[in-house]
Amino acid sequence: MKKLCILIAIVGGVASGQGTETFTTVPAQQSFVNKNCAGCHNDKLKSGSFTWTKVDLAHPGTTAEEAEKAIRMLRAGMMPPPGMPRPDAVTMKNFIGALEKGVDAAAATQPNPGNPALHRLNRTEYHNSIRDLLDLDIDVGPLLPADDMSHGFDNMADVLTVSPALMEGYIRAGSRISREAVGDTHAAAVTATYHIPRVVNQMRHVEGTPFGTRGGVAAIHDFPADGEYVFRLSLYYDICGPLWGKSGGKGQQIEVAVNGARVALVTIDPNSTFTDDLVTEPVKITAGPKKVSASFIPRFEGPVEDAVMPFEQSLIDMNNADLPGMTALPHLRELRIVGPKKVTGVSETPSRRRIFSCRPGDGADEVPCVKKIISTLARQAYRRPVSDADLEDLLSVYQQGRNQTDFETGIRTVVQTIITDPEFLFRFERTPADVAPGTLYRISDIELASRLSYFLWSSAPDDQLISIAAQGKLKDPAVLEQQVRRMLADPKSEALSKVFAAQWLNLQNLKDVQPEAFLYPHFNKNVGESMRRETELFFDSIVHEDRNILDLLTANYTFVDEVLAKHYGIPNIMGPRFRKVTWTDENRFGLLGQGSILTLTSVSNRTSPVQRGKWVMIVLLGTPPPPPPAVIPPFKENEENGKQHTVRETMEAHRKQEPCHSCHQLMDPIGLALEPFDAVGVWRTKDAGQPIDAASKMYDGTMLDGPVSLRKAILSHQDAFIGTFTERLLAYALGRVVEYPDMPMVRSIEREAAKNNDRFSAFVVNIVKSMPFEMRRADGGEPSSAPVVKPTVLPEAAGVRH
Repeated sequence: MKKLCILIAIVGGVASGQGTETFTTVPAQQSFVNKNCAGCHNDKLKSGSFTWTKVDLAHPGTTAEEAEKAIRMLRAGMMPPPGMPRPDAVTMKNFIGALEKGVDAAAATQPNPGNPALHRLNRTEYHNSIRDLLDLDIDVGPLLPADDMSHGFDNMADVLTVSPALMEGYIRAGSRISREAVGDTHAAAVTATYHIPRVVNQMRHVEGTPFGTRGGVAAIHDFPADGEYVFRLSLYYDICGPLWGKSGGKGQQIEVAVNGARVALVTIDPNSTFTDDLVTEPVKITAGPKKVSASFIPRFEGPVEDAVMPFEQSLIDMNNADLPGMTALPHLRELRIVGPKKVTGVSETPSRRRIFSCRPGDGADEVPCVKKIISTLARQAYRRPVSDADLEDLLSVYQQGRNQTDFETGIRTVVQTIITDPEFLFRFERTPADVAPGTLYRISDIELASRLSYFLWSSAPDDQLISIAAQGKLKDPAVLEQQVRRMLADPKSEALSKVFAAQWLNLQNLKDVQPEAFLYPHFNKNVGESMRRETELFFDSIVHEDRNILDLLTANYTFVDEVLAKHYGIPNIMGPRFRKVTWTDENRFGLLGQGSILTLTSVSNRTSPVQRGKWVMIVLLGTPPPPPPAVIPPFKENEENGKQHTVRETMEAHRKQEPCHSCHQLMDPIGLALEPFDAVGVWRTKDAGQPIDAASKMYDGTMLDGPVSLRKAILSHQDAFIGTFTERLLAYALGRVVEYPDMPMVRSIEREAAKNNDRFSAFVVNIVKSMPFEMRRADGGEPSSAPVVKPTVLPEAAGVRH
C-alpha cells in the first residue's frame, strides 16, 4: 500500500462512514489533513514529491503552487488512491472549496495578468491574415517551417521564436504571395504537384470533382497569369511494372476540369509502364485561383463478385495489379500543372479586385490613388489606423517599384513590403512611456482588438473591429460583449473548431495514424479525414448553437458523410456532404464515441487502454498520470502462430509487475471501459475470439463496464472537466501557458459561466473580460499590489511609426 501512496501525486483518505464536514476554520482544515493526508504526505515520506507541511492553510496564497496541486488532484477524485477509504462527496467538496477560497482571496490582493512575450503569427494565423488581407487562399506549409508546440498549442508566444531560416521563409513567401496576388506578366513556367497517397480510396466520387466521376483529386490552384498550361498525370503501378487496373481493359479515361468545366480528356493505355505519363495539350487559362480536378470516367457500376471482396484501402497490396479474378481500376498518383507559357496578360482576380480599389487615369496624378490603396492595405495588415510616417515610408517603396516598370509593379512592391513588415508578422503590445516597470495597466483598444480577433478567428481584426477600437469604444464592456457575439456568429469563428478544439483534443496526431492495413483494410485516409471533420463539426455545433459544454460528453448527435456512415454502420447516407444524425446507441454519445478519439488513442495493430486512459486523464480531467519510469518492461504482443490473447489479458499480465502496476492502475481501467471499440472506432463484441470484458474499477472506486459508465464517471467529476476546458481555452486565448497563479482567474471564469448554464459563449465572454486578457504588467519589476489602469496612446495620436 505504501507503494501506491508514493506514486500518486497527492493522496488523502477519510475513514469510511465519516459524516459530512464543513471547513470554516483553519484548525478544522488542519485536522482533516492530519487525519487523512499527512500519513503519506509528510516531510519524511514526501509521497509524490508533495508534503502538506508546505501548504500554509492559514495563508494559502503564500504557498499557492503547492495548494493548486492538491486542488487539481482532489477535483478529479484521484485521492485517496485506489483501495483506500474515501470520504463522502460533500465533505470532500467542502474541503476543496475552503482551500480554493483561501487561495483565491489571497490572489485578489495581488492581481497579476502576466507579461506575455512578443507574439509572432504562427502559420495558421499568417495564412488567415493573408487570406483576409488579399482574398488569397494560399498553402503556406511549403513556404514556412512548422511551428513548435507548447502545452498542446502552437500559438504559445514562448515558443514562437524567430530564426534566420524563418525570416528567409517570410521573405520568400512575401515575394511569391505578392506576385500571385497582383499577378505577374513575367511569370516563369513552374510545376505544381498534387500527390494522392496510396492509402486514399479512389473507387467513389471525390468532393470537388465533377459529379459522375470517380477518384482522382481536386485542389484550388492559383494561376499567376493568363497563358497556356499543361497537365501531366501519373498513375499507380504494380511494383513490378503493370498498371494497377490493367484488368479494367481499354477505354479508361481521365477528365481534367477547371472550375467544373472539362478542359481535357485523356485515354489510358492499359499496357503503359510506370515511366509513362499522360500529358494534355496546352490549355489556355486565365489568371486567378481556380478549382482544378482530375478524375476518372466510370465505365460500370454495381457490386462485383471477385475472389477477394472489395475493401476501402483498395491499394493495400500493389502486387495484385493484374491478378485474374480481382476487379481493379486505375488510380491516379499525381497531378502536375506546368505553366504558364505564352503569357498574354493578367485577368481580373479576387485578389486584384481587393487590392486595386482605384486606378489612376491616363495622365492623372497617381499619388492620390496610390495613397488610397496603401492606406487600405496597411490598416488591415498592421491592424491599426495608419500614421503619416507609415504612409510616407510605403509611398517611397511604391516609387522604387514604379521606377522599375509600371504602376502595378509599384503596388506589388508595396504588398510584398507590407506582408514582410514586423508590424504584420508580430503582434506588438507597447508599454506607455508613463507606466512604471512592474505596474499593471490596461492595453490599448487597438491591441485588445488583435487579442480578440486572433482568439476567435485566428486572424486579424476586420474593419468594423478596428474602427471601434480606434474610437476607444472597445473598453466599454457592453460594446466588447457585442463584438464577441458578432464574431462568434461569423463563419471565421470556425477557427475555434479547426485550431483550438483540434489541438486541445490532439486531433493533429490523426494524420500520422495508419492502422495495420491487413488487420483493418476498411480504414484509409478518407476515413481518417472524415473522422477529424466529424469532431470539428461536432465542436462547431457547440460553439454556434451556444450549448452547454458538458454536451461535449453527452450529446446524442454527430455529423457524418457517406465514408464515415459506412464505417459506423449507419445506412442511407450517400455522398461527401456531412449531415447531422442522431444516435440511438448511448455508447456513441459525445466525444468518447467518436472515431477520431478512439483511433488516435490506439496503436497500429490493436487498441491501447493505456493511451485511451491517459488521454481521458490529461485532456478531459487535466490530471496527467505519474511519469513513466526510466526502464519500462516490454509489452508482450501476440506471437505469430501462437495462442492469441486479448488486449485485456496482455495488459493484466503487464500490470502485475512493478514499476508498472502503480501507474497502470490509474489509466488501464479507463481505457478498458472503451474496449468495445476496436482500434479504428468500430463497435465489436469480441477480441481474439473471446467476448469483450469491459468491467473495471476507476481510481475513485467507480465501477465501469463500458463507455456509458465511463462517461457518467467523468461527469461525476464535472468540476475537473469544466476547469480543464476553461484552463485550456484561457491559455489558447492568451497565447501563453496558464500556470498556478492564473488558477484563481480560471475558477472565477467558471463561476461566472455557471450562471449562464455553462454555455460556450459564457466562457468566451468572461475570458475576454478577464484581467489577464485586458491587461498586462509593464516590463521589469514585480507586480504592484493593485492595478494602475491607464489609457494607452493610439498610434494616430502619437505621431510615430509603430
